[in-house]
Amino acid sequence: MNINGRNEIIKHHQYTIEFVRSLNNLREEQWRRKIEEGKWTVAEIIGHLIPWDEFVLNNRLPYLFSVQELPIGPDVKTLNATSARNAREQEKKVIITDFILVRSELLQKIEGIPDIRWKEEITIGQTTLNLYDYFEGLAEHDQHHFNQIKEILHKK
Repeated sequence: MNINGRNEIIKHHQYTIEFVRSLNNLREEQWRRKIEEGKWTVAEIIGHLIPWDEFVLNNRLPYLFSVQELPIGPDVKTLNATSARNAREQEKKVIITDFILVRSELLQKIEGIPDIRWKEEITIGQTTLNLYDYFEGLAEHDQHHFNQIKEILHKK
């Protein structure tokens, strides 16, 4: 992993903040539109990213380079269902503001990780990878959802 990988992750997080900020311009109908029948709305997609960022902030980053064992991750289905339900009940500006605040905090923590740490191997469950690979996986998850949002917003 070189410095470019670290910068790529930082740029991704900066982009996500601006992308989500741009969603303030959506009409309520667009914000609450399902990306596909039986799938989430734009609001639910953005809303579910917030608790995952909080999980990374509180239950991954503090433990990655310590001798302490990583806390067990939340049940994916439960966390996603709860966050989607919350997003259905919250105003757009609340969801967007919360996303920006939490993602900005995550970005700050990422920027503060020394270069040398990006090369070290970490173990999560049965998987061993470096920090870049970990964050690249999260970035791919973001991009998957952002592509879904872009696609539905470009449909008439």
